[in-house]
Amino acid sequence: MGMTNLKTEAFVEDQKDPGRKEAYLEALTYVERLHRRLLDVIKDELDRTRCSEINSVQALLLFNIGDSEMTAGELRTRGHYLGSNVSYNLKKLVEAGYIHHQRSRSDRRSVRVKLTEKGRAICASINELYNKHCMMIVEVGDISADELRQANATLFKLERFWTDQIRYRL
Repeated sequence: MGMTNLKTEAFVEDQKDPGRKEAYLEALTYVERLHRRLLDVIKDELDRTRCSEINSVQALLLFNIGDSEMTAGELRTRGHYLGSNVSYNLKKLVEAGYIHHQRSRSDRRSVRVKLTEKGRAICASINELYNKHCMMIVEVGDISADELRQANATLFKLERFWTDQIRYRL
């Protein structure tokens, strides 16, 4: 009986806003597509600078580390990377000389990472790309700072909604 009530309530809600599900699914598509497109933009920048040693995910990882020193766990938490993805990419970046790594003195299982000069150069390149985008986004993209703030507020609410779905098993 409870399930029937939920379905009925959902049906009533859809009558109030019949395009809600389509809008939600469209938003999901954009979120997924935007992340892939960002990686394409970064890949294009790496190609322009003739950097073929790393991929766009690794370049974004370097940018997210920036001037910080952190563990893989902190990267997962801050950057929302998948665990094995972070470990694999950190290993490759260490091997290629973009990252220094050192075992933590207090917890030998934990490894702290920071950028080398080579890693900082990629980080600076991505930062310059973002600066260029910020200069062009109004004229070329027809996107104002207020529109970005509104999009950010909406994306924040969506993230909080999904987090609550997991946390409270809604």
